[in-house]
Amino acid sequence: MAAFWRLAPPVMWLALLILAALYLPRLEGLFQWLEPDRQTVIYPRQSFPALLLQHAAIVAVSAVLAITIGVGAAIGVTRRAGEEFLPLVSQLASIGQTFPPVAVLALAVPALGYGAEAVVVALVLYGLLPIVRNTLAGLQAVDRGVLESARGIGLSPLQTLWQVELPIAAPAIMGGIRTSVTINIATAAIGSTIGANTLGNPIISGIVNNNMAFTLQGAILIGLMAVTVDSAFSRVA
Repeated sequence: MAAFWRLAPPVMWLALLILAALYLPRLEGLFQWLEPDRQTVIYPRQSFPALLLQHAAIVAVSAVLAITIGVGAAIGVTRRAGEEFLPLVSQLASIGQTFPPVAVLALAVPALGYGAEAVVVALVLYGLLPIVRNTLAGLQAVDRGVLESARGIGLSPLQTLWQVELPIAAPAIMGGIRTSVTINIATAAIGSTIGANTLGNPIISGIVNNNMAFTLQGAILIGLMAVTVDSAFSRVA
C-alpha cells in the first residue's frame, strides 16, 4: 500500500496526460470559445497521441545520450588520469547550455538534414550542463575518509567508484538528470521548426496562423508531460 501511494502522483499525472492527448479534440466547444471567428480550432494535421509519442521518443534518446556523455565525462575528470581536463569539461558543458538551441539546430541541419536527428543533437548539448555539474558536485563531495576506508578494505578503484562514490553521489546526479530532462521536454518543441514531429507542431502552427487554440493545445500537453516526468523523478531522487 505504501508503494502504491508513493507512485500515485506520477501515475495520476500520466493518466491525465494520456486522457488529454486522447480527448482534447472533444473539447472543441471550449477552444471555439477562445477563437469564435475560426472554423478550425482543433489542430488538424497529426493526432495528439502520435505527437506525444514522437516528442517523448526524441526527449528519451537525447536524455540517454546526455546522461551517458555527461556522467561519463564527469567521472573521467574526477579520476587522477583525467583531472587536468576538469576545467575544459566544465567550460564545454556551460557553453553547450548558453548556446541557443535554435543556433545549434541551424548548424546541425546542413550536416544532419531536417528532422529529429538535429533536434537530438541540440537537446544533448543543451542538457549536458546540469548533468555534468551535479555529477561533479556529487563525486567531489564524497568524504576523503570514506575513500581511504574503501581502499583500506581492498576495493579496487572501479569497485570504489561503483560501490561507494556513485551511491553517495546518486541524489546529486539524479537531481541534474531531473533538471536536464524536464527542461528538454519544453525545449524539444523547437524541433518543429526544422520538420521534426513534436508537440511543438500545434504551437508553431498556432503562432503562424495566429490561432490561440492550436498554441494552447500544444502547451497543455507539454506542460502535463513535464509535470509527469518531474513528479516521477521526485519519487526516485
